This record gives sequence, structure tokens and C-alpha cells, in this order.
Amino acid sequence: MEERLKKLQKLNFDLQNKDFLLTWEKSRAEIEAVLNTAVILKEMHKQNIACRIFDSGLAISIFKDNSTRTRLSYASAANSLGLAVQDLDETKSQVAHGETVRETANMISFMADVIGIRDDIFIGEGDKYQRQVAAAVDFGYQNGILDQRPAVINLQSDIDHPTQSLADLAKMCDKFGSIDNLKGKKVVMSWAYSPTYGKPLSVAQGTIGLLSRFGTQLVLAHPPGYDLLPEIIERASQQAQASGGSFQITNDMQAAFQDADIVCPKSWASFAVMQQRKTLLHNGDKAGLANLEQTCLQENAKYKDWECTSKLMKLTNKALYMHPLPADISGVNCEHGEVSKQVFEENLYDTYTQAGFKPFIIAAMIFLIKQNNPTSKLEELLNKKIQRLDTRRK
Repeated sequence: MEERLKKLQKLNFDLQNKDFLLTWEKSRAEIEAVLNTAVILKEMHKQNIACRIFDSGLAISIFKDNSTRTRLSYASAANSLGLAVQDLDETKSQVAHGETVRETANMISFMADVIGIRDDIFIGEGDKYQRQVAAAVDFGYQNGILDQRPAVINLQSDIDHPTQSLADLAKMCDKFGSIDNLKGKKVVMSWAYSPTYGKPLSVAQGTIGLLSRFGTQLVLAHPPGYDLLPEIIERASQQAQASGGSFQITNDMQAAFQDADIVCPKSWASFAVMQQRKTLLHNGDKAGLANLEQTCLQENAKYKDWECTSKLMKLTNKALYMHPLPADISGVNCEHGEVSKQVFEENLYDTYTQAGFKPFIIAAMIFLIKQNNPTSKLEELLNKKIQRLDTRRK
């Protein structure tokens, strides 16, 4: 932890009172600050040292899509810092009666310190909504309605999933020793077959949007038609070139896995399906949505051979297998899926510990956003060594 504190002290970053929406809006120093702080908080938790910095306060969560890991990671992170968590269920709020984003955002923010939002379903809308909430609390704070401005954290949008991609990066750094050691490593973000419908694009987009910044040999693999947002592809290409790495796209999963150091085979919906679903959902066209789901599943079924198998893994450089979970595991929770049972079971430790970084990444974001001098505060907490739980025997 002392080594991490020294690294944090040397970094030139400023996250205080800032939102965290897209990783590529943050400098490399700010990304490294989050990683280092997350590792410190993780070690503090392991050593039973409390990291509470709030005596009271509220962390609001707004989930417009289902979630297990991110929802509980956000709640765990906020609670560990001393914040109570309250989920805003829009079906039980005045949003259903036409309450505006500006009004909702201000009404929930009188004593809130952070607002975490997952809105990943519609292309062109999740990131937009998060920025509307951010603008609304700006308005409230600047006009004296709010005594303080809560920070807005992206818990997944249509564009990016920063808490996931940063947790993945933390796992990679843990595996390979440092962020600098990722330079030159071949990283594969691959589509994989799923028997389920309409998974968002933002996990894959978040991966290429972040990993392209660190000199990796980055490969995006997917069947024809499963493209990502063009602006994210362009950004990944530019960032890879600037970092001394490379970025390429292939429609051949086997070629992508050849000599890979890190692989992340994960399903997402085709671009055309995501565009059609947005229109149908807005129109409330249930019959159209049902038809689209069948079309999507039939489309996916053309590529059942896009599965991460032992045969594919043998082509790699003993690659680190990663998945944001839950995975579609062939012969376990589906007949055919993203990954074979053997590969998933052999890599269980890595995928589970990968997920284990997420609550600490989120806690680090909140910590750095809310602390004026985060390094000094961390040193204070470490010196006090207040036990989170009294484990002494009576």
C-alpha cells in the first residue's frame, strides 16, 4: 500500500467534483489514480481497515436495465465509504406521471453525494440521459437549490461501461504486474454466440475504448453485421496509434485467438437489431419487439461456432480468459453458449476475481471525486487503522 500511495502522490490528476461518464474523457493519470486507489481500498478491506469517509449521506442508484454485479458493487462501494444507498424505481416515482429529468434529478439530490446510473438499452440515449442528469444537478447547485452537487457515475450506458472496463484493467494489471507491462500484449475482444437476445454493445466498446490507450495489440473479432458504434471504432484506432499499439478488426475468431495474451469472448446484439429495437420500444410495439427477438435469435444461431473452446484457447499464449459475467456456458446454463464448460471452469478464479475488483473501482471513483486531498486521507485512514469489524475473541 505504501508503494501505491507513492505512485498516487506522483500522479497529476484532478477528479474532485467531476462526473465519471466515459473513460476516454479522463487522462491517463486519472485512470491510474483510480486503479491505484482501488488496489489500496481492496487491501484495506482485506486487512479489515475501515475506509469510511462520510458520516452520513446518500448514494442514489438508477437502473434502467437488470444488474447483479454492478448493482451490488455500487451498493457495497457506497456503503463502505459511509453512504446509505437508495434505488430510484421509476415505476414507483413521479417519473411515470411525466416528471422531467431536471425535476427528478434535483428532488433526489438534496442530501445525495453521488448518483449512479445504468441506462444501456437504447443506442443514442443512455449517455444522453446521464448528461441530462448531470446538467440538471449543475442547474440546482448553481442556482442555490442544492447545497452540494452530487457526482454522476456511469454504471453502464449505450456507449461505455467504465466500472467494468476499469475492473478488467485492474485484473490485467494484477495478472501481468503493471499497466506498463500491457504494452505489446495481444488483447482480443471477441463476439461469442449467445442464445439470448439483445445484449448491449457497451462492454465491447468500453474494452476497446480503454485498452487501446496502453500500447496493446488490440483485436476486435465479430461476425459480419455485429459492428460497434463507428465513433468508438475510430477512437480506438486513433488511440492505439497514439499509444504505440495497434488495432484491427477481423471476422475470424480463430485468427484473432492466435498467440493472444488476453481474451474476452462476449456476446452483443447486431447493430441493426439495436437500431430497430430502439424504434420499436419507443413506439410500444410489442408485436414488433417479439418478431425482432426471433430475428435476432435466428441471426445469432448462424454463428454457434463462435464459442470459446479448449481448442481455441490452445491457440493462445496461455491467455488470461476474461468475461464480465454472467456467461452463457455450454452445457451448464444453455445448450450452446459463449464458452465451453471446461474453459469456464478452468478459469473460474480469474473471472470471479475480475468481478471482485469492481466494488473497489467504484469506491475509488467516489473517493477521488469527493476528497480534496485523497492521498493524505488514505494515509490518515491507514495510520488510524480503525477496524471495520471487531474480530477479537472475548
